[in-house]
Amino acid sequence: MKKSTWIQILKQIICIGMVFLVVIPILLTLFAAFKTKADMVKISPLALPPFDRITFENFEKVLKDKYLIIGFKNTGIILIVSVFFNVMFGTITAFIIERFEFKFKKMIVALFFIGMLVPTFVTEIARFKIVNGLGLYNTLGAPIIIYVASDLMQLYIYRQFISTIPVSLDESALLDGCGYFGLFGRIILPLLTPATATVVIMKCITIINDMYIPYLYMPKNSLRTLTTFLMNYANSQQGSWQKLSAGIIIVMLPTVVIYIFFQQYILAGVAAGAVKE
Repeated sequence: MKKSTWIQILKQIICIGMVFLVVIPILLTLFAAFKTKADMVKISPLALPPFDRITFENFEKVLKDKYLIIGFKNTGIILIVSVFFNVMFGTITAFIIERFEFKFKKMIVALFFIGMLVPTFVTEIARFKIVNGLGLYNTLGAPIIIYVASDLMQLYIYRQFISTIPVSLDESALLDGCGYFGLFGRIILPLLTPATATVVIMKCITIINDMYIPYLYMPKNSLRTLTTFLMNYANSQQGSWQKLSAGIIIVMLPTVVIYIFFQQYILAGVAAGAVKE
């Protein structure tokens, strides 16, 4: 065989291996969720129990937990408010940076990107003091303000998109009597729909999957999110792997559904914003 053929075979083997590494833990969790405690011991982890012994009791017990509903509600509130302000602040800031020249512009842009490079744990003590000083500790406002202020990826995505919009379009609108607010609201913002879809999806997945910030800033039981619910549920179900697996599947569903239905927007959005005509 040619050297190029061997390289292609090696690439395929590596890709298949990576797929197995991702899929097998999910299958183990899924199969365990449909087993009884006895079947967890008797049957292989990579096999479903016989059809007549498949049980939904594990899911029923998880769904009856009152904190699951609380987790869905709190996660939904945090998600909607955080994503809204991320989109608004991201689009406005990117528009100003890309379309206007002002003093200290380069320094401000540099500070934004330095903020993206600094690891979170380095500033955790200072951030905790700020959140506590604002009176937001143990409230839904704590994760919201952190998600809005600390993650600046949306700024990069929106800047990439705005840079592909011709400046002549702005000039034509201004000549027709459109003000800067009208220009942004009627022309720029609608053209940023693919970028907004990308930002919304990425933010949703990040916020739903995050456990660290809700656990640290909202310890009250009434403020549990899906991830902190699952963590507490895991502590209360020690040794009951089948119930814990059912809880993992239920908590994982929103993220999986969002990604499956909107992954095309993630890929298309990032690709479109990366090319400047």
